[in-house]
Amino acid sequence: MIRLTVWNEYRHEKKNPKIAEIYPQGMHGAIASALAKDADLKIRTATLDEPEHGLTQEVVDATDVFIWWGHMHHQDVTDPIIERVHKRVVVGGAGIVVLHSGHFSRIFKRLMGTTCDLKWREANDREILWVTRPGHPIVAGLDDHFVLAAEEMYGEYFDVPEPETTFLISSFTGGEVFRSGCTWQRGAGKVVYFRPGHETYPTYHDKNVLKVIHNAVRWAAPNAGLKSPTFGNRKVGWIDQTK
Repeated sequence: MIRLTVWNEYRHEKKNPKIAEIYPQGMHGAIASALAKDADLKIRTATLDEPEHGLTQEVVDATDVFIWWGHMHHQDVTDPIIERVHKRVVVGGAGIVVLHSGHFSRIFKRLMGTTCDLKWREANDREILWVTRPGHPIVAGLDDHFVLAAEEMYGEYFDVPEPETTFLISSFTGGEVFRSGCTWQRGAGKVVYFRPGHETYPTYHDKNVLKVIHNAVRWAAPNAGLKSPTFGNRKVGWIDQTK
């Protein structure tokens, strides 16, 4: 069983009727509903305006993988919550799947240590996503590419550390390209960035997008039996050499 928390600002959907029509239960609701078909996932959702942003210590400790969508209100996520989630990933070994404009979220920037900036254009761009690491578990079940008829453009340079794996790149109608599927290891935890998901498009109803998210959750989950590392001073003789 993988304990999954789908986190979303959930403000666009409450303010914009067009977005509410696409995602009547919020983007988090659409993602959670699609992933609920997997009986091995125990799913909860959390949103920005809940107490502690829905990420209480109890919830964070009981999460194996986070999905994170944010856009206009990154700075409203408070320091204690960022610290709590960061520790859960780096020390506790939880995975985190960061979606679309979550590239500017405080947790992603903390994990990357860079500006995470990029080029962008919101203009109904056709996006083709190309598989660049065939055989990687996150692209299992995909053809060599898939197409989104309308999306926001993101373009290089994407200011992140060199990914350990780039499993998808995107091309757009303006000629731009972008590293749209990337992974990193941070401490004991795994980090995935997956680009599509602008709020005014029905991206999180697309079967290929949902397949990538589902695969990413399963890939980022902690290995069975993972124990958190221990730190601090050790006296001579603390190692049991009889084992």
